[in-house]
Amino acid sequence: MEINTLINQHKSKFDKFYNDILQKKLNKSLLAKAMRYGSINGGKRIRPFLVSQSSKLVKLTSKKAMIISSSIESIHAYSLIHDDLPCMDNDDFRRGKPSTHKMFDEATAILAGDALHDFAFELLSGNLNKVDSNKILNLLNYLTKCTGFDGLAGGQSLDLLYENKKLNKNKIIEMYKKK
Repeated sequence: MEINTLINQHKSKFDKFYNDILQKKLNKSLLAKAMRYGSINGGKRIRPFLVSQSSKLVKLTSKKAMIISSSIESIHAYSLIHDDLPCMDNDDFRRGKPSTHKMFDEATAILAGDALHDFAFELLSGNLNKVDSNKILNLLNYLTKCTGFDGLAGGQSLDLLYENKKLNKNKIIEMYKKK
């Protein structure tokens, strides 16, 4: 089977799971609506596909892989919401839809991104039943490193620093590795 077909089949399953977990865990507040809006945005969902395929190697159940994928997609959604903000890339649209700060307001978008970041860690720390606590701690630690100053946040910082500057290839690679 072609890889794009496999990714699209998995995308449909993941989107349903992720939407369900957001509906189950979030309330009807404005903040929760902004979180859902920024998360369910029609992305390709390659990260969840990679988690799914990797989970087979370590004999992780499909549900646990979906929880880990939901955590990673929550981080990704937070980064996109923040990336679109006027103080960052100032994008009015994301995948053909108004950016979260345009659909709601800037403060709500910031809080939605922050809450999705925290939601990612909540998913991992409270929903991986029957997984060794040391493995969960290692996963949380790894995700923290990937999103912090030497990861995603550091990459975004470099992106802003490098804006409108001529860069050598190594600086561009460093920025993208972190992001």
